[in-house]
Amino acid sequence: MGLFLGLLTLPLAPARGVVWVAEQLRREALRQLTDPATIRQALQDTHERWLAGELSDEQRAAEEDALLARLLANRDVGVS
Repeated sequence: MGLFLGLLTLPLAPARGVVWVAEQLRREALRQLTDPATIRQALQDTHERWLAGELSDEQRAAEEDALLARLLANRDVGVS
């Protein structure tokens, strides 16, 4: 029966492959979004851009607030 079922579902193989790739991309994006080291690096980059004059005080504060909120949200749900 396994061979027969495999032959019947063979036309669905490309769709299953696309779904698998999409799931891998989603997992990696979530990992990068919630990784504390990535968030800390983004905070450092924001500070360096502010020192270089690329960001105003308001832009720096907004970016840092968003990054710190992500970091604290991860801590609240136990991600790390």
